[in-house]
Amino acid sequence: MIKKSIISIFLFTFAAAFSLPAAAKDYGQVGKVFPVIEPDLLLVIATKLRNMKATGKIDAMNQLLRKRTEAKVRRPDPVAGIELAIKPRSWLYDPSIIIDHDIRDHKGTLISAAGSRVNPLDFIDVNTPLVFIDGDDEAQVAWALKRFDDKAKIILVKGAPLELMTKRQRRFYFDQAGTLTTKFGITRVPAVVVQAGKSMRISETPVRKQQS
Repeated sequence: MIKKSIISIFLFTFAAAFSLPAAAKDYGQVGKVFPVIEPDLLLVIATKLRNMKATGKIDAMNQLLRKRTEAKVRRPDPVAGIELAIKPRSWLYDPSIIIDHDIRDHKGTLISAAGSRVNPLDFIDVNTPLVFIDGDDEAQVAWALKRFDDKAKIILVKGAPLELMTKRQRRFYFDQAGTLTTKFGITRVPAVVVQAGKSMRISETPVRKQQS
């Protein structure tokens, strides 16, 4: 009897759920509805590039880039922290390096084991003096050209190498980003780097003091 009552209640509830009118109400469209569309990024970029080309912006940007690049080539950024040498100073630089992994030839034969100390000057000689100067200082330029022949490499830490090459008919180099001066610990110029046995000797020379 109880079982039949439960079934009757369930059937009544089930029927009522589908027979009663729905309580939901249509309030109409509140705002504009747009489809969700993901734009093609490459298409957007291509469209912007076409517009820039059509308006001449790309040509203007390329011209500006060429001018900036040419200016950097003609006059690179000066090496930061380099001052004028005021007194003679000299020290040695050891170019040795520590091998961090085994080096083997194509046959697998061990050439140098990890942890070995290797000095490049055991295998090569550096016969070319490296002369570091301020290219905007006429006294330093004149000193370097008078003292060193064409075998020496005159390296600027400041100045316009191309202009000097045209004017002096001599090749000049530039210490880009201070790579060499940092390696040798050079903070004043003129400075000369030459081989001294198994080391490199760095000498800072006060040009004006010598000439006085």
